[in-house]
Amino acid sequence: MKALRKFLDKIKPHFMEGGKLHALRSVFDGFETFLFTPTTTSTSGVHIHDNRDSKRTMTIVIIALLPCLLFGMYNTGYQNAVAAGVSDASFPAMTAYGLLAILPTIVVTYLVGLGIEFIVAQWRGEEIQEGFLVSGLLIPMICPIETPLWMIAVATAFAVIFAKEVFGGTGYNFLNVSLVARAFLFFAYPASMSGDKVFVASDSILGLGYNLADTFTGATPLGQVATATGETAITNLSGSAMSLWDMFLGLIPGSFGETSTLCILIGGVILLATGIASWRVMLSVFAGGAVMALIANAFATPTYPGSMLGVGEHLCLGGFAFAAVFMATDPVTAARTNTGKYIYGFLIGVIAILIRVYNNGYPEGAMLAVLLMNVFAPLIDYCVVRANINRRLNRVKSKGNE
Repeated sequence: MKALRKFLDKIKPHFMEGGKLHALRSVFDGFETFLFTPTTTSTSGVHIHDNRDSKRTMTIVIIALLPCLLFGMYNTGYQNAVAAGVSDASFPAMTAYGLLAILPTIVVTYLVGLGIEFIVAQWRGEEIQEGFLVSGLLIPMICPIETPLWMIAVATAFAVIFAKEVFGGTGYNFLNVSLVARAFLFFAYPASMSGDKVFVASDSILGLGYNLADTFTGATPLGQVATATGETAITNLSGSAMSLWDMFLGLIPGSFGETSTLCILIGGVILLATGIASWRVMLSVFAGGAVMALIANAFATPTYPGSMLGVGEHLCLGGFAFAAVFMATDPVTAARTNTGKYIYGFLIGVIAILIRVYNNGYPEGAMLAVLLMNVFAPLIDYCVVRANINRRLNRVKSKGNE
């Protein structure tokens, strides 16, 4: 590392003002601060000095995502093998297959997203922001494995430009960038984002995995529930009934990184232990989802088969847990006040289950719930602050009348 530090110090003058490569100063700065903690410090005023900058925060979030990413690799290979009727596929082979399946998507999101951010930073003469380090990994993890790469590229470009850069870049967006990309895909290309085939990889890659028949169908658990005519047992791709334990572990079809509630909770513990995520938001999302699930189940009807699911099933299936841990807790787009965080998170949980249960055409509601509450987060904070101000004014008036 010392040798790398010396090398960067040697070439740095070329990227400074007056150097022959000064036009690429933002690129150099982004690379340098990614490798090493910035050495610039404030010299006046009151400041809190901390060695955890935005890049280090993003790095911790990426570490928290690793359990879901690694499990997603295995589950992608596992679902492909089960769909092909193969029961003796090895763990390394299935995991390697999942890696090869998701790697092109990750590469595309980073090339497109970071490419746009580099261009914008150069155009504005600003330093390159690091927010997309997480978004570039989240987008592949919340999409079906069979999503075409060109669609991923278009959605990533749309989200970065219209949900982030037009508002000023990292820290100024009021909508979660990853979910905007997912929503764009869902509404622009619905046939490629839903159905019985898109959630299971269907082709072999470099001799790994298996080619599935064109007649293959592999509905997700929520997809099975949405199309049921009444109470039905949820089955896996082999046709056997799926237990709550299976749902919790995540050995089920679904978006790449969202299936394992266990791995999601491991990531949640990392975020909470490092102080990155708000436990108020996280807890209240699960609480809101549980309350709404209990209410829906109390008034269950065959017309809405999702109402027949229990609380545990609702919290473990689909993208609910992933949204609660990694999406709703985004500090940029979430509520800022402590009271507001409880309200914000609780409403996300309620709305997610409400959409899931009472809209049979859209069996997953977490994405829309988070985006909707992103819009209302500033209003929630405003109301909380105004309530506090009014309460203090009334307290002053009451003391003045004594």
